[in-house]
Amino acid sequence: MIMAVVLIVIVAAALLFHLISPWWTTPLASNWGQMDDMLTVTLVITGIFFVGINLFLAWMLVRFRHREPLPGAAFHATGHTAAYLPENKKLERWLIIGTGVAIMILLAPGLLVYAAYVRPPPDALILEVLGQQWQWRYRFAGADGKLGASSIGLVSPTNPFGLSPVDPAAQGNILITGGEVHLPLGRPVKFLFRSNDVLHDFYVPQFRARMNMVPGMVTSFWLTPTRAGKYEVMCAQLCGLGHANMRSYVVVESEAEFQRWLHSQPSFGALLASANASNTQTASPGSPAAQLIARGQALAHSKACVACHSVDGSASVGPTWKGLFGKTETMADGSAAHVDAAYLQAFIRDPQSRVIKGFTPIMPKIEMSDAELAALIAYIQSYGVTPADPAAPATTAAAQK
Repeated sequence: MIMAVVLIVIVAAALLFHLISPWWTTPLASNWGQMDDMLTVTLVITGIFFVGINLFLAWMLVRFRHREPLPGAAFHATGHTAAYLPENKKLERWLIIGTGVAIMILLAPGLLVYAAYVRPPPDALILEVLGQQWQWRYRFAGADGKLGASSIGLVSPTNPFGLSPVDPAAQGNILITGGEVHLPLGRPVKFLFRSNDVLHDFYVPQFRARMNMVPGMVTSFWLTPTRAGKYEVMCAQLCGLGHANMRSYVVVESEAEFQRWLHSQPSFGALLASANASNTQTASPGSPAAQLIARGQALAHSKACVACHSVDGSASVGPTWKGLFGKTETMADGSAAHVDAAYLQAFIRDPQSRVIKGFTPIMPKIEMSDAELAALIAYIQSYGVTPADPAAPATTAAAQK
């Protein structure tokens, strides 16, 4: 009897929790209301089986519970012992048919929705998403509407998409390296997904859309944003210690606002020209420090440093760069180190050589030229407490914006 009561209480508590649970789905912001419908179908079918099976077990425990014979009454073994039935083919056939039909009811609608999920309209805007520990990058086609050719052999820290510099279509592609991408309201968008390192998963809860990003493969889905707003992008596959910080934002806005934003973003050709110019030209006599810091800021984004290091003092996977330059860091072995240019240069070159207390040594080795390293250190120093160049006051975070 006690077990029967426990089962009934569990069923009642589960139904009550479902009704009053605060963890409902976020408001839908795309055309994939069918995803919510599939979730409802799954919950209803599995809920019916959950309630039915547990109540059936409770009834069985009561109906066939052990009962002692009354005083003075004769004991009849047949009235208290279950019949031994090693096989029941009729029952097995009905169970096979019933479970088979239930599985088809669960799977068939989902398969139809998934078929539509990966079959975009011909006029869909194409957006490529590149995942890399632990940041997101985005690529739009240029004025010709084509994504340029790419190759894994061309992937580098300065060319994460592996785009061909001699392909005219690639030259016009628009690259988004910051933490925010914009989409037009009410226009179909086809997403293409690639990963440069490990398994990731692009997920925006309000869109009801997600897709694994598998190294060596291109996966895809499409959607139509239906509500203007700013939505958080997160990685839904554990991709390393910095997984929780692999976040970005999708801004859904009107077509006119989207076009203005898109035209303000740099193309691959423009970035190549800028990189070549910065590698060959000398700094302007008027503001050499500002140019160096600006280049370091670009490197911090392109090499994914900002995925693990904040510049506003907030906690992250690695130490914040705000106030870092000039301070004394405590190492895991109890030693101390003064953070200056020499310390940063040695640490970036070989990040596993020393472990900072309170942080996990997960920083990979990143190939950098001496000029790139100097620019990145200048950018870190701009958020520190002691500028290295007295003639060039430290650039604050507000000035960078």
